[in-house]
Amino acid sequence: MTTVLIVDDQPLQRYGFRMLLDSVPETDVVGEAAHGTEAVRKAAELRPDVVLMDVRMPGMDGIEATRRIVAAGDRSRVLVLTTFDLDEYVYAALRAGASGFLLKDARPEELLAGIRAVAGGDAVIAPALTRRLLHEFARLVPPGGQGGAEDPRLNALTDREREILVAIGKGWSNGEIATHFVLSESTVKTHVGRVLFKIGARDRVQAVIFAYDHGLTRPQAGRPRRP
Repeated sequence: MTTVLIVDDQPLQRYGFRMLLDSVPETDVVGEAAHGTEAVRKAAELRPDVVLMDVRMPGMDGIEATRRIVAAGDRSRVLVLTTFDLDEYVYAALRAGASGFLLKDARPEELLAGIRAVAGGDAVIAPALTRRLLHEFARLVPPGGQGGAEDPRLNALTDREREILVAIGKGWSNGEIATHFVLSESTVKTHVGRVLFKIGARDRVQAVIFAYDHGLTRPQAGRPRRP
């Protein structure tokens, strides 16, 4: 059972999400919030597995609410719902610690799958947002990354783990990484886990940020080719 807190300033939107989540046995809506301040308070009280977070709300917005929920250190993970005209918020919310993004017009099965993925410690980003996200990274991160001395966390990686980190930064799935490097998916999962641990990333989204910040990945990188 995955517990969910729904955060949206639109009552009908909250009602729609609740109707969907109540219709499946694996999710349990434990509360609702209409703005960021309420979301932070209820997340602390209810400790849901997943906070379904709107971005634009009166008062404290979803980005600041996400930052405070993540900073509290509880188990709750944040899945942000956005629309095409809110893409400029994606980068900021990633920085705030969101574990995933879906569009509000996602199909019900996509939303349920996203909630399961985030609750399980994975990350999810709607494919339609990926290109915009990469362009935002390109605009905000200078060529070559942060510069200066190399981060000691990078020095802790083996050559293979560094290659895996670069692949994660390019947005490759475990299957694509396995195909490219001729590895089994179970081996890839092991490598990914070690990479996340060594760089101190909670999930793949944070690993992508790390890779861009340190100049390991640029947005023009494409999908992997078969060797």
